[in-house]
Amino acid sequence: MAALASRGRGRRRTINEINMVPFIDVMLVLLIIFMVSAPLITTGLVDLPSVGKSRQQPDHVIHVVVGPDEKLKFKLDKSEPEPTTLKDLPRQVKQAQGGDASTPVVISADKNVKYEAVVKVMDSLQSAGIQRVGLAVKSGAAAEASR
Repeated sequence: MAALASRGRGRRRTINEINMVPFIDVMLVLLIIFMVSAPLITTGLVDLPSVGKSRQQPDHVIHVVVGPDEKLKFKLDKSEPEPTTLKDLPRQVKQAQGGDASTPVVISADKNVKYEAVVKVMDSLQSAGIQRVGLAVKSGAAAEASR
């Protein structure tokens, strides 16, 4: 009889299964929290800069024109644009500046040109040490008139 009693008191078998009920409860609570809070979150807005009129255009301006075919043209003040390459552009700009680093360089690009082409021109000029590089844009009234 003693043998029977000890047999009933044997060790409990460990359960090798994970109880999923608490995990599911936590996930449902998180789901409800996110569903309730999602409409309350405001979406981020990108605030783009507006273009105003400059007071006066400088007398000496160097223009770099990026055409729709991504070919470059170099234009000094009001002269005719001359074709150039990205490799020769920094040398031409420095020569046109004549040692005056304050002479602005304005990049004009067709609106259908890839952004990458404009960035390559800017990078080429800035890595050559040219500091005043800007982008030409149409002002609000001129942009509306061209549409």
